[in-house]
Amino acid sequence: MKIIVFGATGGVGRSVVEQALEHGYEVTAFVRTPDKLKVTGDKLTVVQGDAFHVEQVSAAIAGQDVVVSCLGSNQGMKKSDDLRTMAKNIVAGMQKQGVRRIVYTASAGINDELPGIGGKLMMGVLKQVLIDHRAAVDAIQEAGLNYTIVRPMGLTNENVTGQYRESEESVPSKSKTIPRADVAHFILKTLGDAAYENKSIGIAT
Repeated sequence: MKIIVFGATGGVGRSVVEQALEHGYEVTAFVRTPDKLKVTGDKLTVVQGDAFHVEQVSAAIAGQDVVVSCLGSNQGMKKSDDLRTMAKNIVAGMQKQGVRRIVYTASAGINDELPGIGGKLMMGVLKQVLIDHRAAVDAIQEAGLNYTIVRPMGLTNENVTGQYRESEESVPSKSKTIPRADVAHFILKTLGDAAYENKSIGIAT
């Protein structure tokens, strides 16, 4: 399987690259700054590019089997359409290159699904990021692609455990976090399981 990872220098993206190589996949890491990746492997190809440039995105997607997006925005909590713009460029590239499968890492809260007062407060703090992720997800779903949307709870830096809970309807109860490495583990798990196709899944430890 040939996988291209957007956002490969971030915590989740780098872990996807590392774990995918361990699985024996052919991995293309699409990055702005290759020196930040700090991952090597015989089956790793590093492509320097900018996800805001649709031509660069499309060229990198050519020949891939699966697109994995772990992109984030550098706009902090400010209003932004960065994620939507990059997602639309990925969608356009996939359509041009005839690639249909995508796993997109969003965030818990994009469906207004975080429970309780604490959940409402968190969604208020993350309002602009969640709006942008929601717009990116809408672009992917409206394109008719074979998608999996990943909605992780708060990200931590612990090692991979492979032990986490999933919820299609909402988010797993009584849990607020998940290691970035376990998000990557889940992403790769979805690639080999048709049960995750065209689904949006909340995950937490």
